[in-house]
Amino acid sequence: MTDYSAIAAVAANQTNATPTTTTEGTQTLEYDAFLRLLVTQMKNQDPLEPMSDTEYVAQLAAFSNVEQNILTNERLAAMLTANALGDAESLVGRTITAPTGEEGVVASVTISSEGSVARLVDGTEVPIGAGLTIS
Repeated sequence: MTDYSAIAAVAANQTNATPTTTTEGTQTLEYDAFLRLLVTQMKNQDPLEPMSDTEYVAQLAAFSNVEQNILTNERLAAMLTANALGDAESLVGRTITAPTGEEGVVASVTISSEGSVARLVDGTEVPIGAGLTIS
């Protein structure tokens, strides 16, 4: 039988020490933390009742799944960034009207994790979002 208290201690330590944040704001264990949990579980298993082959294969499959999810997320983030850059490029030189009534020609666009902001020729900054009219 596995000593789950040791695994729980490592999990709590890793969750508090190295969380990553997704765009939805939820915390997930990063790749290295998952590997440490797996190794800790294997080290602390009962030698008289070791993990069965099927449990071990399931753990490895879960590890592989986590690795593939991380790679997929990285590729998705790169695609979203490229898409945002293309959208920003298409706004430069165009006239926009914000829901607040601010209007002007876009000189540049700044993209950040909080969202995109258009800087108009007159220096006014307008957040790009719902209700923005492009002409």
